[in-house]
Amino acid sequence: MYFDAHSDIWTDVTTRRLKGETDVFHRRHLARLHSGNVEGSILVIWVDPPYDADYAARTGQIMDCVRAEIAQSKDFRIVHNYEEMVQARHDGIFYVFIGVEGMAAIGGDVSKIDDYYEFGARHAILTWNEANELGAGALSGKDYGLTEVGKRAARRVQDKGMLLDVSHLNEAGFWDVAKLAIRPFIASHSNCKALCDVPRNLTDEQLRAIRDADGVVGLNAFNLFIADDPAKQTVETLARHAAHMIDVMGIDHVGCGFDFFEFLESEETMDTMTSTGSPSTAGLEDCSKIPNLFACFDRLGMSGEEKEKLARKNFQRVIQRCMA
Repeated sequence: MYFDAHSDIWTDVTTRRLKGETDVFHRRHLARLHSGNVEGSILVIWVDPPYDADYAARTGQIMDCVRAEIAQSKDFRIVHNYEEMVQARHDGIFYVFIGVEGMAAIGGDVSKIDDYYEFGARHAILTWNEANELGAGALSGKDYGLTEVGKRAARRVQDKGMLLDVSHLNEAGFWDVAKLAIRPFIASHSNCKALCDVPRNLTDEQLRAIRDADGVVGLNAFNLFIADDPAKQTVETLARHAAHMIDVMGIDHVGCGFDFFEFLESEETMDTMTSTGSPSTAGLEDCSKIPNLFACFDRLGMSGEEKEKLARKNFQRVIQRCMA
């Protein structure tokens, strides 16, 4: 069974509920998750383009749709800590941690992180690709790190018992987090710059910093983060990213954060992330194909225990250490 540390399903729930659909998780996602043996995930509140014209309004809209989905669905359970996750797993129900992918909606008011927490969020990324009042994203074109407000926000996230996530931060922001973190931090959905040199991937030095903080990096299935050459955008190449991370960090610091979003229908949203028309990686097109990646790990000679760590145990260790 697999734990996916990054999913955009809430975005799909919002889009479809606003068009009149209901029970979106059951009708659009559950079968595929079951087919892929996914037992739980972090589902993020993400303000997708073009709705980033008003972050606060779209965030409120997403939260309203998530509340409605939670009230209706019997197919998943919102969990807030390690013990609740273990209980849901024991009960055989898909468990969901609510995450936040970008906090531009709070402006410069760090106290609004408490609103996310009260909503149920136990995970936070300070920026998406943009620059906001907290810091600069990896695709913002800015080279400064966290602002003073952003540093306070990062500390508050950890003080609240939420997972602090550096995916999408630029490199300067990454190092600001590494300096101030008092608990493990994660990169939920990032790959290796050594194999694919794009701004969203991590250098070996960054990988070692996450290791030294006892954090975890989640393997990202987005094709443009796997290889420059479309012919190499395959599940086998992503397995090479895992092998490289293990060489640099050790087996205890690599997990899964696949960032599947092939189900998003908005061309305006998709076009901001890929010019290829598809985010899919050959052999890992959606969550039902996750076993293909672990078949690659078999061929690399990984043991059962090593695969269990990659599948779920590493991220679950950090959840146990960080979440209140």
